[in-house]
Amino acid sequence: MNISLLSRYAFFAFCVAFTLCSLPLWEHEWLRPFTLATAALSLLGIADLLQTRHAVRRNYPILGNLRYLIESIRPEIRQYLIEGDNERLPFSRTQRLLIYARARNKSGDKPFGTLVDVYENGFEFIGHSMRPAPLADPDSFRILIGGPQCTQPYSASLFNISAMSFGSLSANAVRALNKGAKLGNFYHDSGEGGISPHHGEHGGDLVWELGSGYFGCRTSDGRFDPERFAVQARNPQVRMIEIKLSQGAKPGHGGILPKHKITPEISATRGVPMNEDCVSPACHSAFSTPIELMQFIAQLRELSGGKPVGFKFCLGHLWEFMGIVKAMLETGILPDFIVVDGKEGGTGAAPLEFADHIGVPMREALLFVHNTLVGANLRDKIKLGTSGKIVSAFDILSVLAIGADWANSARGFMFALGCIQSQSCHTNKCPTGIATQDPLRQRAVVVEDKAQQVYNFHRNTLRTLAEMLAAAGLEHPSQVDAKHLVRRISATEIKLFSQQHVFLKPGELLDSEARGKGKLHLHARMWKMARADSFGAMVD
Repeated sequence: MNISLLSRYAFFAFCVAFTLCSLPLWEHEWLRPFTLATAALSLLGIADLLQTRHAVRRNYPILGNLRYLIESIRPEIRQYLIEGDNERLPFSRTQRLLIYARARNKSGDKPFGTLVDVYENGFEFIGHSMRPAPLADPDSFRILIGGPQCTQPYSASLFNISAMSFGSLSANAVRALNKGAKLGNFYHDSGEGGISPHHGEHGGDLVWELGSGYFGCRTSDGRFDPERFAVQARNPQVRMIEIKLSQGAKPGHGGILPKHKITPEISATRGVPMNEDCVSPACHSAFSTPIELMQFIAQLRELSGGKPVGFKFCLGHLWEFMGIVKAMLETGILPDFIVVDGKEGGTGAAPLEFADHIGVPMREALLFVHNTLVGANLRDKIKLGTSGKIVSAFDILSVLAIGADWANSARGFMFALGCIQSQSCHTNKCPTGIATQDPLRQRAVVVEDKAQQVYNFHRNTLRTLAEMLAAAGLEHPSQVDAKHLVRRISATEIKLFSQQHVFLKPGELLDSEARGKGKLHLHARMWKMARADSFGAMVD
C-alpha cells in the first residue's frame, strides 16, 4: 500500500516540496524558471485532487494528465507513424496518396510491384485482353439521364461529386468543388442543405438534393413548399432533382447540423433559425407510402419544368424497395434515376452503431436494386447511380460490372481538396478548412488552386479508367460486364462476378412461374411481401 501511494503521489509531492524549498532562494535567477514550473505543476496537481470527473487524475495527480494528452493525439500518431499502407481506416494511406497524386497531376505509378496480397480472399481484378482496344476519349464517358416522362434529359459524366451540404462543408470548399465541376463538365450534388450562393458563383452543374428538411423550399413549419421549390428548380444551373430517402452513414436516422456551425448565411440558405440545432427528420412529410412517393416525383418533375427527378437511398428492408417498384408499375410514374448509397458511405458524423451495423453495403444493395428493376422490366427506363467509398478507376469499374450506369464520390473529392482524414468533421475544427464554418480555418482552402485539384482528380481518374478499359479490350464503360471482373474466393479458387452473383432476366419478377424457381427464391419472397400502398410488409 505504501509503495503504491509513493508511486501515485511521488511526482506531485516532489513538485510541492521543490516549490516550497526554492521560494526562499528566489533571488537566484537561474532557479526561478524551475520554481515557476513546479509551482504551476503543483497547482495542477491540487486541481486534479479536487476535481471529481476523472478518476485517473484524482489517483495520479499531474501524471494522470499524460494519459489524456496521449489519447488526444493517438489518431495522428497512428496515421503518421504506425498505420500500414493498406489499412483502411476508413481509407488507406495508399488510397489517399493515389488521390493526392492525381489531384496534383503527379504520377501515381508504383515501383517494384504490388503490395497487395493477390492470394488473399476477396482480392479482385479485371481480366485483360490479348488484343487491347484503342484508347477511348474519357470525355465521351457520359450517360444520358431522363426517362420517357422527362422533357429535359441531362448528359452526366460517369464520375461526379456526391452529396455534401454547405454547412457541413465550408463556403470555400463548396466554391472549389463547383468550380472544379465546371472545369471538368461533371455534376456537383448540393447535399440536402440547399443551394447556397456559393454553389452558383462558378456555374457548375448542380444536382439539387431534397432531403426531409426541404431546405431551400420549406414552409415555416418545415414542410414542402411547392412555390419556393419551383423557383429554385427552374434555375438553369440545376440539372436534376434528387430526393434523399436515406444516406449511407446513418440510414433511418435523419441528419443534424449543430447550432455552433450555423452562420447567418446557412440560416438564410436553409431557412432555419440560428439558435438551435438544424435537424433533418428521419422521414419525409410530403409522402408516406410508395404510391405517394411516385406522385411526389411526378409533382417535382412538373414543378421543375420536366427535369430528371429521382431518389437516393441506402437499402434497408428489401420489400420496401420492391414496394416502390410495385408503385411504379401501378401508377405508371417512373423516376428518371436512382442512386444507391452504400452503408460504407458517409462524410459527416453518425452514431457508431448506425455507421457499423445499419444499412446494406453498396455492392449488395446495387445488385439487388439492379436485379429488381430488370425483373420488373423497368431497368432500361431508369438510370442507376451509386456511391460508397469509390475513389479509383477500378472502384468505378467494379460497380459498372454489377449494374451501375455511373458512380459518385464524396470523400474522394474531399481528399482532392486536401482532406487529411483527421475525422474531425463534426467539431468545426477541421484542420484543412474543408468541413468547418470558422472563417480563419476555411481561408486555407484557396479556391483557384483546389478547384484545379478537383478537376485534375476527375480527369486523371477517368483517364486511368480509359486505359483499364483498353487493356480489357473494351472501348466504352457501357461494355463492362460481370464476366470481366474476377474475385478470389479461396486460396485455390477464383470466380468471375457473373459466376458469383445471380442476375435476373427481364420480366422474371412479373412471371409467376419464374418466381417459383430456386434462383429467384429471395427476390420472389420479398416481391410477395412488398406493397405499393405501404412501406410495411404484406402479411400472409
